[in-house]
Amino acid sequence: MFKRRPKVQITSERVMLRMPTMADHADWAHLRRTGEAFLKPWEPAWAPDHFTRRAFSSRVFCARKAYESGKGLPLLIFRLEDEQLLGAVTLDNIRRGPAQSATLGYWLGEKFVRQGFMSEAIRAVVHYAFDSLDLSRVKAATLPENAASRRLLEKTGFKYEGVAQAYLQIAGRWRTHVLYANLRHDRRGKTDAG
Repeated sequence: MFKRRPKVQITSERVMLRMPTMADHADWAHLRRTGEAFLKPWEPAWAPDHFTRRAFSSRVFCARKAYESGKGLPLLIFRLEDEQLLGAVTLDNIRRGPAQSATLGYWLGEKFVRQGFMSEAIRAVVHYAFDSLDLSRVKAATLPENAASRRLLEKTGFKYEGVAQAYLQIAGRWRTHVLYANLRHDRRGKTDAG
């Protein structure tokens, strides 16, 4: 059977990022299922069919549609040495014209945290956003109490910009988020994360 190749592949020292394919379903479902307690407090509520092949098929279709329309770039993260799926990073809400911006989202399997994989993946995606997509700003938001996510963003060049009340529904309720941004030509010094 012919398998369509992903259209975007970003490689750095230890990780490779590419769009999802149906062949990724089993690994994706396993990584999400085994890390469910770790991931759920930081994410929107999961649908009852979250792990199913059908739901993943929809995810793959939507990823391709977002890429082809120029509105998003959903990527899975793989360890280069053994092609182990580690997590995902997405550039979403890509805006052109005067904005030239996107929103960054990410998650990592629990057993791969604090090993530098996500920092490397974010740096690679932000470089791609600035260099290949010609964006000017990449934004990110995280819960105020998610200290690890805030450190990750600051470590990868994002700077604190403020707070958004009731910004996203996380685990079923509207939550305030702290906002960060990485600018293509950033002349700002270090900012305090309130």
